[in-house]
This record gives sequence, structure tokens and C-alpha cells, in this order.
Amino acid sequence: MLPTITLTNKEQELGNLVIPVSRLSKIPAGIFTTSEKGYLKKQIDDFKQDVVSFNRLNYWVYLFYIKPEPDRFKRLESCRKGGCQIAGLLHQQKADKVTVFDPEGNNEEVMAFAEGLSLGCYCFLKYKTDKDEENKLREIELYSSNSPSAIHITHLNILLEAVSRCRDLINEPNSHLTANGFARAVEKMAKESGAGVEVFHQQKIEALKMGGLLGVNQGSKEPPTFTVMEWKPENAKNKKPYLFVGKGIIYDTGGMNLKPGDFMLNMKDDMSGAAAVASVIYAIARAKLPVYVVGLMPATDNRPGAEALVSGDIITMHNGTTVEVLNTDAEGRLILADALSYASKFDPALVIDLATLTGAALRAIGKFGAAAMQSQAVNELEALKFSGFMVYERLVEFPLWDDYGEQIKSDLADLKNTGSSDAGMITAGKFLQKFTAYPYIHLDIAGPAFLEKPDSYRGQGGTGFGVRLLFDFIKSYCVAAKV
Repeated sequence: MLPTITLTNKEQELGNLVIPVSRLSKIPAGIFTTSEKGYLKKQIDDFKQDVVSFNRLNYWVYLFYIKPEPDRFKRLESCRKGGCQIAGLLHQQKADKVTVFDPEGNNEEVMAFAEGLSLGCYCFLKYKTDKDEENKLREIELYSSNSPSAIHITHLNILLEAVSRCRDLINEPNSHLTANGFARAVEKMAKESGAGVEVFHQQKIEALKMGGLLGVNQGSKEPPTFTVMEWKPENAKNKKPYLFVGKGIIYDTGGMNLKPGDFMLNMKDDMSGAAAVASVIYAIARAKLPVYVVGLMPATDNRPGAEALVSGDIITMHNGTTVEVLNTDAEGRLILADALSYASKFDPALVIDLATLTGAALRAIGKFGAAAMQSQAVNELEALKFSGFMVYERLVEFPLWDDYGEQIKSDLADLKNTGSSDAGMITAGKFLQKFTAYPYIHLDIAGPAFLEKPDSYRGQGGTGFGVRLLFDFIKSYCVAAKV
């Protein structure tokens, strides 16, 4: 459970206190003695410390120094990281409440700080018998001369809860989460948020002739699902919906092209895209944003069972395209292709997919961002990139030139599911583009979706990458539409 962020207009009572400031001269009188102010200055100027702690015996006072970074995006990110650092200190003190006192009215920076402070408290302890590691912080109180609006606080709390839920889904082991279990989790999120939901089970998926999803599922004893989550408020500003499509490989062994050794260790994370889609629509619906959005989440595991696809098999996709399967570990694009084809029935304004799709994307840019490609969506991708910098879920654009399409032509079928060893993230994106006829953005989130080591407020394990990105993108649309 993440702490809740609240607003207060009352004077600080004796208790844990954080003071974020960009200038030491703005610290109100009476909080620090003259000698303490000298100590603060030395720590910041000489030792380049951002966080300075003072033990008041019954409580702690922390000063967070907002560095004079001219780059807005970097400045906000440093505030999030500062919040996470103080979350760790408060955890050591087993604090259940903290007040963030903003004497300068640095609204944007303090909101980012509170965001990092809250996300820094995330932990996945469901299967721990000893709960001592659990973070005790339950309330973050903001007191400022320029308080953010109540609606901004509400939206931030909703968003943070959505990120937490996304992380929980990703961190859940396959022994406790099947495709049907994932669908039930989405149904619960839809019910709580007011969104609509429909789950297609095997018979319906067969009727829709989703050969990609059915083909990948052939080696599994667990049946597949295809979940549609929809938020369509009466005051929606868009007639054509924004569609989000998430890869939902609940666990990926590689199929008959079995993954070697350590490459299978974290493959419970191969449904990070689907988890992000469910979570962001949950957030949009709970925030009651006046935007029509739809999420499509095909889900199955990829196993080397007796009936599993083998190299050289040919399958027929939802739209009738035939695909020669050369590598059963290139399965994500098969289930996504069915979903992208199905998306056409909505006549979408824009489709964005999220997928832990290729190791090539991870090798290209590491954990620091997602590989992005677009077709007929130049302006939309630019807007999404801006949101990426705002929330620091950054995007690096790669081309979808026709040249790459030559690599996925098959001698036996319309397409093959792998290209050459070069530019693997692009040929995967080019394969998916073949199933779209609308404005389309592909996000390969293989790098940042799951982390083996803690990375500030992103934590360890599932990060929830994409939830904050898409929520900011949709909120920005609301602003542009003057909602």
C-alpha cells in the first residue's frame, strides 16, 4: 500500500517534516538554529548533499535542496529521486506520517517530490512471512504557500495507485497468475473504476480466428484470454477512441525455441505491457477523464508442450494474413498482431501498443527508456515524447522504413515472424505495422519494464513503465481540448 498524499492548511505540529527549498534563505525562521544553518550550507555547498537530516529525538526534520537545474525535466526527476531517498530514511524510522512544508511555493517540484516519496515506498511482500520490511508510511501531508489544486492531488493519488497495481501484476509469479487470473484481475479493476470490460475465452477467440494467440497457446495447458477494457464517458471529447494494446505473455519459456539458462529467470514480466494497459485505463476511469479509451489485452503463456508450435509452422492470423513461424520465442508479435487487427473494428484515432518485445531494444538503449516507432502518427509521437520527458519515461524513436519490410518476407507465407539479426526491434515493429491501417505507435518496453536491481523510485522488479506516460499523454489531450 502506498501512502496517500493530502493537502493541509494548518501549521506543522511536532512530527516528521521535510522542507524542499531552492534557496536556503527561504527557510522560515525558528526551524533551524544558526549553527544548524551553517551546517546545512556546508553540506550543500562543500559536500554537494541534496538531503540533510536532523534528529529531534521524537521526530526528524529533513531538508531537500532543489538544485538550480535549468532543464525542467531533469529538475523534476531529481525531485522524484530526492523524494525516494527520503522515503528510505523514513522507512528506517518506521514513520507512518510526514509533512512536506513548501515555503517557496514550488508547486511543480513539490508534486514531483511527493510522487517519488510515495512510489519509493512500494514493496511486494505478498509471499513474505516476515512483514518487517513493509513500509509504514501511510500519509504525506503537503503544506504550501502555493498549494496544488485538490483535483491534481486526487489525480496523482489515483495514478500512483494504478502504478502500484501494475507493479503487483508484473511481480506476481506464474504459479499464482494465469491468463484467466489476469483477466479476473482486470475485471476487478474495471469494476472498481467504473470502466467496462469483456473477456473473450477460447471459444470466442477461435470464432474470431485469432491464429496468433491460439498458435502461441498451443503448447500450454492453460487456455488463453483476450480482454477488452473500455472507458467511454458521456462527455468524451473524442468520437474515435484512443486504443492501448498490451502484450500479455503471462510467462515466456520461449516455446520450442527454449530460452537458455538465466534468460528465463524473469519471464513473468512478459505481460508488463498488458498490465500497464489495464492500469492506465483504471486510472483514466477513476479520474473520470472525458476521453474515450479502449484497452486490448491478449494473454497466454508460451510453453513447449506437446502441441506447441515448431519452427516452420504456418498460422493464419485474425485478418487472414499467413505467417511462417521461424522462431517460437518471437511470440509476442503474434498475439499483438491479432489484437492490432481486431483494433480496426473501433475505427481508432490512434493505437499505441506496449510490449516487452525484443532483447534488441534492451541492448540498444538499456533500461533508460523505450524504443518507439510510428506509422501515420508523427504529431502524436511528438506529444508522447513530451509526456515521456515530463514523467521521465523517455522514448527513443526508431524508423519503420520500407527497407526493413524486406527482411520479414517469407517464401512460403505472407510474412515470417523474424528478420535478420540486425535491428531486431525495428523488424518486430515492421511486422506489427503490417496489421495496422490507422495512426499507430509501437513501444518496445523491454528495457525499463522490469529491473533486477533497485533504481530509485522505480524500485526493483516490475516498474509499471507506461502507466504514468500514457496517463500524462491523455491528460495533456484534455488540456489541449480545453476540458
